[in-house]
Order: sequence, then structure tokens, then C-alpha cells
Amino acid sequence: MKSKSTGKRLVDLVIISDVHLGAFGCHAKELLEYLRSIKPKMLILNGDIIDIWQFRKAYFPKSHLLVIRHLTGMIAKNTKVVYITGNHDELMRKFVKFNIGSFKLVNKLLLDLHGEKAWIFHGDVFDITMQYSKWLAKLGSFGYDFLILLNSFANFILASMGSEKISFSKRIKHSVKTAVSYINKFEETAAAIAISKGYSHVICGHIHQPQIRKISNQQGEVNYMNSGDWVENLSALEFNKGEWSIYNYHEDPHVKAYNESYRQAKSFTHKETFKNLLKEFELR
Repeated sequence: MKSKSTGKRLVDLVIISDVHLGAFGCHAKELLEYLRSIKPKMLILNGDIIDIWQFRKAYFPKSHLLVIRHLTGMIAKNTKVVYITGNHDELMRKFVKFNIGSFKLVNKLLLDLHGEKAWIFHGDVFDITMQYSKWLAKLGSFGYDFLILLNSFANFILASMGSEKISFSKRIKHSVKTAVSYINKFEETAAAIAISKGYSHVICGHIHQPQIRKISNQQGEVNYMNSGDWVENLSALEFNKGEWSIYNYHEDPHVKAYNESYRQAKSFTHKETFKNLLKEFELR
């Protein structure tokens, strides 16, 4: 549904994770376009929004700053924003339970949605490298960032030749048995704990794998969801009118149309803006 006054798409709840602002692979421009095109009642930032591991003074582009400015603008307009900490922004865990206005910072969140409990957390708590070999996790993070850079260069060459883009990391994840096994174990572990607690939904990020599926065991079943990321998948979770869905930026015609009209509106001079206002009120 779209708001008549703004053209924005109205959504009850939006969950995004693994944005990695400050890292080379972050698609901040596309995320900003998505955020501009929606009007959520509540926005949950489920970890790794700012990549403190990769942060460097020499690299923090304007588009990354604009995402932060837009988020603070949403808070100023009283949109409920919950920031759940992840491993790449783990320094923020020192400030957990910080609340100001419509914003709060937590490690996990339990929501009641239409009488069903949704348990939301980033998911790095299940990552054994985070518990015992953080240096290995950080090394893997730098390796992943380099792979994304290499992938961008390869896709630039492919695009210039008229060929389809490819994703190195997706191919690795789907072809290497250990990667597939890790993802499956992650999902099943999260689901098993959620079932034991009697929750209807468990929602994570961390593994950059957008997903909605039912997982069951001998104790029961739960709806497992993952919001994906804004490095490769450019995805989010949306809850609207009692239904969950995976949002994909590349498959959204509204976001492109809205941002085109947004850019045109921004390009108006003060005189043109006032003239359009008079026209809207039929004063000319």
C-alpha cells in the first residue's frame, strides 16, 4: 500500500541487517533509495549496520553518511527504530539499553505480532569463531571484503562485454559442502532454541542468506526467517497486514519509480516548487 501524501509504500514492520556501512561492499545508495520509498511503523536494524571491524577514516563515502542521516531523520519523525547489535558493531553492546525518543539499542528483541511471539537477534552468538577465535572471524571478514571488491571488478568487465553478472560468494556458499552445512546448522540451532521457548518466529541476520521457511523437530515447529544483507542480496524482511515477505531491491519497480520522482522534486528551484504548490491548490 502507498501513502497518498508521499507516494511512499506503507509497511507495518521492516527488518534489515548486515548493511556494513564503512565497508567497500556496502550498497548504501540502493539502501537509501529503499528507505526513502517506504514508510514503516517500525524499523528493526538487526546487527552489522555499521562495520566497525572494517571502519577506516579514509573510506566512509557520502552515500554511507546519507543512510545514517536518513535513519536519524526517521527517529526524529517518531518512527520506532530498534538497533540490535551484531558482531561487526559489537562495540555498541557497551551501550545496550540506551533509549532516546523512538530509538532503542538492544542485544535481542521479543515482539508480539498478532498474538504470536517473534524472537529477533543478529545470530553471531551461534558462530563458534566469534566465541573462540575472533581473530579468525576478523580475518574471514577482510577476506570476504576483498572477494566482494574482486567480484565488483569482474562484474564491471562482464557488464562491458554484455554478459550477466555473477556472485563469487554465492557460488562458493552453494557449492562448498561445509558452507552449506554451516548455514543449515545455523538455521536449525536458532529454530530449535525458539521452539523450546515456545516462540512462533525466530528472525536472524549474520549469514547473508535471506530466507523464510518452516523448521520442525520433535518438540514442534517455528517460522525461521533471515533478512539477508545489503552487500550481495540487497534484501529485507517486511511484515504487513499479518503476512511476512522477503523484499528484494532488484525486483522492486516502486523503489526506482519513487526515487526518480524524488530526484526530480529535489532538482526543482525554489521558484518552481512554489509555482507547483500554487498549481496544486488551484490558485493559478
